[in-house]
Amino acid sequence: MKKVVLAYSGGLDTSVCIPLLKEHYGCDYAITVTVDVGQPAKEIEQAEKKAEKISQKHYTIDAKDEFVNDYIFPLIKANGSYEGYVLGTSIARPLIAKKVVEVAKKEKAQVLAHGCTGKGNDQLRFETVFRSTSLEVVAPMRDMNLTREWEMEYAKKNGIPVAATKSKPWSVDENIWSRSIEGGRLEEPDFVPPEEIFEWTVSPEKAPAAQIIDIGFENGVPVSVNGEKSDGVSLIRKLNIIGGAHGVGRTDMIEDRVLGIKARENYEHPAATILLMAHKDLEKLVLTRDELRFKLIVDDTWSELAYKGLVDEPLYSDLNAFIDKTQERVNGSVKVKLYKGNAKIIARNSPYALYSADISSFDSKTIDQKDAEGFCKYHGFQARLFKKLG
Repeated sequence: MKKVVLAYSGGLDTSVCIPLLKEHYGCDYAITVTVDVGQPAKEIEQAEKKAEKISQKHYTIDAKDEFVNDYIFPLIKANGSYEGYVLGTSIARPLIAKKVVEVAKKEKAQVLAHGCTGKGNDQLRFETVFRSTSLEVVAPMRDMNLTREWEMEYAKKNGIPVAATKSKPWSVDENIWSRSIEGGRLEEPDFVPPEEIFEWTVSPEKAPAAQIIDIGFENGVPVSVNGEKSDGVSLIRKLNIIGGAHGVGRTDMIEDRVLGIKARENYEHPAATILLMAHKDLEKLVLTRDELRFKLIVDDTWSELAYKGLVDEPLYSDLNAFIDKTQERVNGSVKVKLYKGNAKIIARNSPYALYSADISSFDSKTIDQKDAEGFCKYHGFQARLFKKLG
């Protein structure tokens, strides 16, 4: 008996994969694995019901706490973003892949499978984990060069229930941190997305009056909202609701995929927008200028690795070690004003602030201003010499 373990979302691609794995790969025993990283409970339930009908065995693994503590919190510390958008889908894939591998080992399977296409990034994120094993790795969507239209027809013929239609072929990927919507005309750069694709955020035009919230941090990790402490999962969910109600956290961008393909992407990420903005602002208050300058390089490199799914690359751990050291002083709170799709920092404080009101004030004589004259004489010295030459 040839066993295959499939990373299963319950969507069109992965649902179609199951009969294809039997028909084209000789896998007569399909095991599906749905990893809960904060998808809607309804989506998890639907995946379970579908799997019961079309697979031989199904696992649902609750990994929400692990996702937040071991992946999202490090992301916040690293100000994780890629080409200006919040890392969401990418940071979840390695965790999902690792859970699928654990099931494969438990079930003594011979094959690992995923429903990614050959044009996207997810194939890389899954396979960098899958290929660390000795198991065979297959990807029917990529291997057979399938289109979504073909998949919808195939699903219809085989009695596989899917939500996607030709008029609304949206492909949605959701976790507690981010929601991505793509497919169909959404792929066209000049197409205006219909309001119906958004579920987490209201239209900014319909957002209510401004609201000010206070985010508390300890060692670079968010721990409270308006003084009320909570676990990471609850805190993120709370901010998704608050931020989403104000239309905060929408991104529409042209993204450069790892393969070099430019793609139009739409995202929703209210909590992520608020937390990353607040965290970065607090860092500016407590870290030195040189630390901030160097950490910007580290953060960019960290984000590039995370985007590619290379969380097992040794450099990723090296960077986390540096980042964690800097976060020992990132303690305090940040006030954020939410209004009509915007989030704006309006105040911040920390016991580790490198700000001195006495030194900064123009009314203080703690520092003798005359002392700055010597510095001014040498500042731009070489530029002045160069100017004389010309």
